[in-house]
Amino acid sequence: MSRLLLRQLPGRVLARALPTHAGRTYSSSSPVAQFTWEDPLGSKNLLTEEELAVSETAERYCQERLLPRVLQAYRDEHYDPKILLEMGELGLLGATIKGYGCAGVSNVAGALITRAVERVDSGYRSGMSVQSSLVMGAIHDFGSEELKEKYLPELAKGRLIGAFGLTEPNHGSDPGSMEAVAREHPQKKGYYLLNGSKTWITNSPIADVLVVWAKLQETGKIRGFLVDRKQCPAGTLETPAIKNKTGLRASITGMIHLQDCPVPKENLFPEVEGLKGPFTCLNSARYGIALGVIGALEDCIKRARAYALERKQFKGNPLAKYQLIQKKLADAATDAAYGTLAAIQVGRLKDQGKATPEMISMIKRQNCDRVLYNARILQEIFGGNAVSDEYMIGRHVANLYVTQTYEGQSDIHSLILGRAITGIQAFV
Repeated sequence: MSRLLLRQLPGRVLARALPTHAGRTYSSSSPVAQFTWEDPLGSKNLLTEEELAVSETAERYCQERLLPRVLQAYRDEHYDPKILLEMGELGLLGATIKGYGCAGVSNVAGALITRAVERVDSGYRSGMSVQSSLVMGAIHDFGSEELKEKYLPELAKGRLIGAFGLTEPNHGSDPGSMEAVAREHPQKKGYYLLNGSKTWITNSPIADVLVVWAKLQETGKIRGFLVDRKQCPAGTLETPAIKNKTGLRASITGMIHLQDCPVPKENLFPEVEGLKGPFTCLNSARYGIALGVIGALEDCIKRARAYALERKQFKGNPLAKYQLIQKKLADAATDAAYGTLAAIQVGRLKDQGKATPEMISMIKRQNCDRVLYNARILQEIFGGNAVSDEYMIGRHVANLYVTQTYEGQSDIHSLILGRAITGIQAFV
């Protein structure tokens, strides 16, 4: 684990509260087991000391630094780029990458970071995921050594901001039909000219570097390019923001417009062709999302539980006394616990090189679907108060609709799984 992460720990690798029962405290060797509603199936027991320490560091930062400003950021549809600098100082960006100033932690530890961030807001997690998994991941996996050494350390520190351009206005779930093209520069040897548009691109309005996927005009093959804003002449690259969103308002989203944008050949990812490149990056981000959304649901559970215990109705009884309320909480806690265990298992396999894209599709689809469903149900506990953004749960619900949709909408992942199960392609 990076020294930056270790510096944030409060004098010890991990602070654990000893369980209590009937006013008594038991040592860690005590045979008495207790149910903990925050971790119903004891998932923490599956984590290493390092993973627990990383999780604690991320949780503390998110609760102390992100939570106090998220409500106003969501209202104003404002994203503060300093957040990435703060995350970079803690070693939270590109945390699973080894070398280049990155922490080099396990995939499970990386996903625990996304869970901590998404416990506050999915938009904050989206900005971090794009930086870490999609941009830094693409450069690390497919870029030349020169590109890695030039860009990864600065991206890891949050001094450079990245964006990932795959989705187009006319091609969302069908990236193979993309219209963006790259052709060799007719006058300037050693350069390509990029033309086309991308949309729904997190970070694009503030990005310094943009990973853009386009088809080579000569061959029709999809290739990846690293577009450095500083290298683009005026008028060749525009990244307007998309405003008035109903979800992920605490992140910044935009478009990418390329018009004869010159990109040096050394910024072309040298080996990867076709959709393997973008899908490899997306699978890494999808894994983080699968555990990240659990953090949002856990926050919904915590807030709904507290509200149900405090709110008195019908002869002064707390709402938590009633069966319908308890069932809502039980269902949500169960799905959160199961989703956590599934994500940890796939993360372990990912660390061993044994995870398949279908596994990641399964947990991304299932967790995003169940988290959105349960968040909507828990929202009912608040009654009319759920409309007020001060109760926070409505913001989670709006965000979680987007998490179910982006980086592979749930129905698309069901087709990926269906193909794997039957051997029959249902996309066409």
